[in-house]
Amino acid sequence: MDEVCEGKDFSFPKYEEKILELWTEIKAFETQLERTKDQPEYIFYDGPPFATGLPHYGHILAGTIKDIVTRYQSMNGYHVTRRFGWDCHGLPVENEIDRRLNIKKREDVLNLGIDKYNEECRSIVTRYVEEWETIVWRTGRWIDFKNDYKTMDLKFMESVWWVFAQLYNKGLVYKGFKVMPYSTGCKTPLSNFEAGQEYRDVPDPEIMLAFPIIGDPHKASFVAWTTTPWTLPSNLALCVNANFVYVKVRNKYSGKVYVVTESRLSALPSEKPKPNVANGSVNDSKQSNPKTKGSSSGKTGDVVDSYELLEKISGASLVGMKYEPLFDYFVEFSDSAFRVVADNYVTDDSGTGIVHCAPAFGEDDYRVCSENQVISKGENLIVAVDDDGCFTAKITDFSGQYVKDADKNIIEAIKAKGRLVKSGTFTHSYPFCPRSKTPLIYRAVPSWFVKVEELKEQLLENNRQTYWVPDFVKEKRFHNWLENARDWAISRSRFWGTPLPIWISEDGEEVLVMDSIEKLEKLSGVKVDDLHRHKIDHFTIPSSRGPEFGVLRRVDDVFDCWFESGSMPYAYIHYPFENVELFEKNFPGHFVAEGLDQTRGWFYTLMVLSTALFGKPAFRNLICNGLVLAEDGKKMSKSLKNYPSPLEVIDNYGADALRLYLINSPVVRAEPLRFKKEGVHGVVRDVFLPWYNAYRFLVQNAKRLEVEGLASFIPIDQATLQNSSNVLDQWINSATQSLVYFVRQEMDGYRLYTVVPYLLKFLDNLTNIYVRFNRKRLKGRTGEEDCRIALSTLYNVLLVSCKVMAPFTPFFTEVLYQNLRKVSNGSEESIHYCKFPQEEGKRGERIEQSVARMMTIIDLARNIRERHNKPLKTPLREMVVVHPDADFLDDIGGKLREYVLEELNVRSLVPCNDTLKYSSLRAEPDFSVLGKRLGKSMGVVAKEVKAMSQEKILAFEKAGEVTIAAHCLKLTDIKVVRDFKRPDGMTEKEIDAAGDGDVLVILDLHADNSLFEAGVAREIVNRIQKLRKKAALEPTDIVEVYFKSLDEDKSLSERVLNSQDSYIADAIGSQLLRSAMMPSQAVNVCEESFHGISGMSFVITLTRPTLMFNLDAILTLYAGNIKFAQGLQTYLLSRDHSILKSEFQLGNGKITVSCIENLPPVDLVLGEHVFLTVGDYFSWTKKSG
Repeated sequence: MDEVCEGKDFSFPKYEEKILELWTEIKAFETQLERTKDQPEYIFYDGPPFATGLPHYGHILAGTIKDIVTRYQSMNGYHVTRRFGWDCHGLPVENEIDRRLNIKKREDVLNLGIDKYNEECRSIVTRYVEEWETIVWRTGRWIDFKNDYKTMDLKFMESVWWVFAQLYNKGLVYKGFKVMPYSTGCKTPLSNFEAGQEYRDVPDPEIMLAFPIIGDPHKASFVAWTTTPWTLPSNLALCVNANFVYVKVRNKYSGKVYVVTESRLSALPSEKPKPNVANGSVNDSKQSNPKTKGSSSGKTGDVVDSYELLEKISGASLVGMKYEPLFDYFVEFSDSAFRVVADNYVTDDSGTGIVHCAPAFGEDDYRVCSENQVISKGENLIVAVDDDGCFTAKITDFSGQYVKDADKNIIEAIKAKGRLVKSGTFTHSYPFCPRSKTPLIYRAVPSWFVKVEELKEQLLENNRQTYWVPDFVKEKRFHNWLENARDWAISRSRFWGTPLPIWISEDGEEVLVMDSIEKLEKLSGVKVDDLHRHKIDHFTIPSSRGPEFGVLRRVDDVFDCWFESGSMPYAYIHYPFENVELFEKNFPGHFVAEGLDQTRGWFYTLMVLSTALFGKPAFRNLICNGLVLAEDGKKMSKSLKNYPSPLEVIDNYGADALRLYLINSPVVRAEPLRFKKEGVHGVVRDVFLPWYNAYRFLVQNAKRLEVEGLASFIPIDQATLQNSSNVLDQWINSATQSLVYFVRQEMDGYRLYTVVPYLLKFLDNLTNIYVRFNRKRLKGRTGEEDCRIALSTLYNVLLVSCKVMAPFTPFFTEVLYQNLRKVSNGSEESIHYCKFPQEEGKRGERIEQSVARMMTIIDLARNIRERHNKPLKTPLREMVVVHPDADFLDDIGGKLREYVLEELNVRSLVPCNDTLKYSSLRAEPDFSVLGKRLGKSMGVVAKEVKAMSQEKILAFEKAGEVTIAAHCLKLTDIKVVRDFKRPDGMTEKEIDAAGDGDVLVILDLHADNSLFEAGVAREIVNRIQKLRKKAALEPTDIVEVYFKSLDEDKSLSERVLNSQDSYIADAIGSQLLRSAMMPSQAVNVCEESFHGISGMSFVITLTRPTLMFNLDAILTLYAGNIKFAQGLQTYLLSRDHSILKSEFQLGNGKITVSCIENLPPVDLVLGEHVFLTVGDYFSWTKKSG
């Protein structure tokens, strides 16, 4: 393996770019597809975005989810085709062209020419494709751009025609009038799910106006309330609720008589006379504060007191009464219109309980007027507002005015007629067109519909057959949407889209629907190479009834682009014209993923069309993500510049960090995420750096074997490692298998968001338990064989965890894998060609639990030390671990004992299973678990649980359950708390404890002079290690360490160095040498003085290893010739120390020196004539002395 740099010098973004170069060089994605082409298919549908804008975090999030799942399935042996798709038609494109060409009205397009307009649209559709490809590729997503699909492609459009023809043939298509949300900015109706995308709080006028009742003896008027004055010129009826009680009242001051529902009388104006005004009515019945939101100008009592009750009338008895029209634009409807009808949609929570109906501009208005024969279904409804939202010539007084602008003029006209009862403004949430940003109106439009309402039960059943993450989106949001689904208007009176394949004769009697290009060519006699409007609108088809019936012409409309994207599962593979077997063997598709907004969009249209076509859902599994918001909680906005660009974040922290940040957030559970780039940095700090450091530690110590002249590191096979006798090897092998099991389980359940927290814990355990507690083994201080077992275990753990995480972090795992594979024969060229790991061998649940408890013990003991200001460098005499589980106590008192004692610097550990010796027990009910389950019984149960005796608690722990107040409670329902019971005669400063409700740890805090020298030794070691770090030394860098006391009385330091020499040598990996032993030729690396350390002051010096000589032995080689001996020493000191060391290693401790001029050749023996370090020389002198 190649050497690797320090974590602080490792640039994650730069290494990701190197991996991109590698993937390009080896054609990684293409190779993966080729290698799996004969494997079972895993069908993934990629929802097509518009290419008219650049990708944002929402796209990156959805793309990451899709990439993780498809990579995982590929590693599981599936062939996963991933083709990028583009939504090319529809309003987003047309809206941009309208702005570019300053197109304001439909006529502007016709004057320009549909051909020119459509080609303008085509020209911008793929404008940002290159940028999309760059960003998507940089995020690590593998998807095919070269073999992409576009909704404007001929083959795609042909399949859309086929889909429509099937629906038409099944009787699921009809043409009708429907009041729909209408965008005057885009001059087209919108589907309900489009109309719900953008709401704003806006002020609108609210008025009450009078409709005089024809023939009423009191000259009473109905009072209706509306917030859309522009609809009043088209009024044809008034609607009441037959179940309400209405009142006829006379104003005591003005004499005017009004009819409103009894419960809304207070909404009328009081119309009291103004101060200083003589008796008489106020002609202008105007509310006192027109800006006030409520429905009354004064207190309720004032209003009611202003009116005299004439009579009460049932709503039902008002039906059929005629009233005077407000305007005379629709006098031709007088026989059937301008009368009262009744319906339950009228409420009394606002307004007057009387609703004005304009059937062309309200969904309920249209329904009620049709049902009550105010208008006739099927006739040409007069819609007095044109496509641009302006009044037609029919409305003579306001002709040409934009409806929302006309509100003010209409109110003035009503006032002039003396019909205005009250006016004001109120703020409410109002829908806006998500494209043109103009307010929507409701307008009756002719459209082609799919009978969704007829499919409702089948849609609900198909929804039940699908699996969603999170499931509440399926069970609530999507279910409710399907439950209330309306017939779907699939046509748009626009230009750039797939044309409806309907040809109709001039008399409307003959209708032909094309289901293929072949059929159109055959019937029209014209070759087809493009299906867009300007290419086929002029195609005519002779009537089958004969020449006298003329020709059939295509209807003008195009498909709603949601119909195209809903047809994607069939159209992207040109089904049924191609790929019939591929489709029919693998439908429904296995997986889709998009944002929460698609529950009313793409998810819905997929489900409707698949249900209509095949009676099946379109997909089996679905992940629905939430919205990515700016840090301030607002929508990300280019104009506000309230978010960092994706490429900026990737360039700073890397794509892997961004991927994990997004996946490890609420957004994958369909909740909103406030994006913070600091969160991405946190992933680098908390996930990638610890992971990298564990990998670096492996590489460093594997290279150390070579530096020390031992055989190169080759990992031991996994089967052998499984039999390791080392408890932490057993534990980390088991923990790795648990990681494999967990990630497989969660990925098979499409729960991506659970994986990162588990990985975080795994990496924390790997670095802070396995590597930390095994440093001596990994550094070779327990023997070469044990070192190789530990290194091989760490190697295998890193390799397996990289394979497990490869779908999530494709770059970093590839970086590590490319180096790890260098010591493994027969490895794959890329980690993404590897099989996803299978669980191998048994998981040791007992050892995993014991190590987890061991870490709890260590944390608890540290807490006790901190409370009593006893740093870890201060040795303590004894600790007691209290727990009822005998197996755990065996582990903690046996194979885990040395790790606990060393980590906590305690001399002795005493396991204790007598839980009452040091603690008293009490039981606490877990309210979070029991509250929902027990409901009202919770209070009784809680009281009895808290009153449980020690004996009952012990019996409960042993049995695993207890019955209280007829409820069976398990171990998870009751928390057993162990409170420390201090032994008699002991103070808190002498003995203290900490527990977590499971295990109790007790520390003996008595001062013990016999432990003092060990504590000082730890202080010295700590300073040496810090000095190594300060000198930027690698763990494999060998230095010699010298100690010099600065104290007048050096007896303490001498005692410590003598009594603790083996501990210090073990801790720093070499002898701690007295400064007096430092040779003059020693090269100083770093030096620092320390004062007041456990009452001592001293200097620590680090030097490069220095050659030492046995002069007597060398003189013997040269028969006592001092000049020759000095010449040899001079020559050896001039040599590179590491090269000289390697030569001795190659010669098994011997070298021959024959290159010194005028000196005879001699054979030198390491450890007899020459010593590579002062420490080696010092050890030799001690032995030989």
